[in-house]
Amino acid sequence: MYPFARMLLEVRSVRHQPRLSLTGTHVSWHRCWPWDLDIFRELNNGRTLTLYDLGRFPLALRSGLVGVARRNGWGMTVAGNSTRYRRRIRVFERIEMRSRCIGWDHRFFYIEQSMWKGDDCANHILIRMAVTSDSGIVAPEQVARAMDAAPQSPALPDWVQAWIAADAQRPWPPGPEIAD
Repeated sequence: MYPFARMLLEVRSVRHQPRLSLTGTHVSWHRCWPWDLDIFRELNNGRTLTLYDLGRFPLALRSGLVGVARRNGWGMTVAGNSTRYRRRIRVFERIEMRSRCIGWDHRFFYIEQSMWKGDDCANHILIRMAVTSDSGIVAPEQVARAMDAAPQSPALPDWVQAWIAADAQRPWPPGPEIAD
């Protein structure tokens, strides 16, 4: 089940925090609860993706993206991601989550998030996010202007550009052999 109560607490906790720039970093703290575990008694990989929502949505609130989206009738959707898992997160462990927008191209925003246990990065995700309208994807430059931010993206790091290029080679839709 989606962690609605946790999301509500996160939303309430950022109401009085300072506004962030479009590329600012939102830091939040979370705990791994028993219902977040997999059969190996560590944070479930799917639940990790859900918990990243607890950092991404408050980031969008603090940067003003949520308000702009509501005023314009836009939505937000994840359009792809790549995750690295490096350290186990066990029950009751406290983690620090860092979330930031690192830039955009002509269609998507690229969000970087990580979970930390002290000085160790437990996992890291790159998310391709789209702002959508009834007409389809809203250009990030248009979104940035609506947020009173510079429409030009900061330079995307080489590793992000490489991921974009590699993902563009992936066939879509997948071939029929996936059904075998």
